[in-house]
Amino acid sequence: MNGMTPLHLAVWYSLRAEDCSTVKTLLEYNADCSAKDNEGMTPLNHLAQGPGSEKLQKLLHWHLEEQRKRKAIEACSETKAKMDELENEISNVVGLHELKVQLRKWAKGMLLDERRRALGLKVGARRSPHMAFLGNPGTGKTMVARILGKLLHMVGILPTDKVTEVQRTDLVGEFVGHTGPKTRRKIKDAEGGILFVDEAYRLIPMQKADDKDYGLEALEEIMSVMDSGKVVVIFAGYSEPMKRVIASNEGFCRRVTKFFYFNDFSSEELAKILHIKMNNQAEESSLYGFKLHPSCTEEAVAALIESETTEKQRKEMNGGLVDPMLVNARENLDLRLSFDCIDTDEIQTITLEDLEAGLHLLSRTS
Repeated sequence: MNGMTPLHLAVWYSLRAEDCSTVKTLLEYNADCSAKDNEGMTPLNHLAQGPGSEKLQKLLHWHLEEQRKRKAIEACSETKAKMDELENEISNVVGLHELKVQLRKWAKGMLLDERRRALGLKVGARRSPHMAFLGNPGTGKTMVARILGKLLHMVGILPTDKVTEVQRTDLVGEFVGHTGPKTRRKIKDAEGGILFVDEAYRLIPMQKADDKDYGLEALEEIMSVMDSGKVVVIFAGYSEPMKRVIASNEGFCRRVTKFFYFNDFSSEELAKILHIKMNNQAEESSLYGFKLHPSCTEEAVAALIESETTEKQRKEMNGGLVDPMLVNARENLDLRLSFDCIDTDEIQTITLEDLEAGLHLLSRTS
């Protein structure tokens, strides 16, 4: 009725009967010494400081410390598993050294807090900061947001790992009174996770001649909930146009405290992305079951990309160049194979020739 556990009751009885046998039996079966009743009292709290309770206090204190040690060991094991999971996710992110360091810092700090609590220590709850991801399309902003969602959920900062991706058209209405409710619905959808506002600069038009633009209203709706702790907001877009968003609201830099710059990928980094994609194909992918020929080393693919694409093309597409390149390469493989081919290795191996053909086709269409 009052939240007492069997151990609470046994302690209460032992004080009066001067018989610790029930307490000892419960402790042998790992009864929780830190359990609290409805008044926030542990079994130890119920012990009077008078004569006769010293033996019981010593017994409970010893078991309490043993339980804390066990919880700490269990928490340590769980922490290592979670850090391994994070490192596995980060291994698929190319470049972005500064951001990776920050992700590891957050993860380690949050997981150490878990261990502190397992040791019975009281520590304040952490809240993830709101962020801005600045860079050109194809530099991995959306992918990193999804990894961040998994991380924040994994360490208990967010109740879900969902990332709700929105753009201007998802937030801004065409008439007076439409934008507020439309934006609030999207914010509601994102609660418990991350609201990822892609091309956020489009909320603030370059020209202010159009008095009927409601992008600023959508931005203000988002800003109004950023202090609630219900959602983490990430604004993403080109570095230069995003300055309009930052300047449009005086509270922006107070709420958005982390800015990360996503640089354009080099040919070497694009080759690394290509290899990662080929090694991590999902079953629903059209490239599932295919592999690269041994001649398609990262160095060879980087040299191919460097020679067959222009700097402008790489800057405009970045990581977006890799998927169509691979799809075109697979089509070229199909084109050059004979129906009589029965070599199981040859029939599923993409060569450097196929990759080159894939880039040629891509160059003609871009």
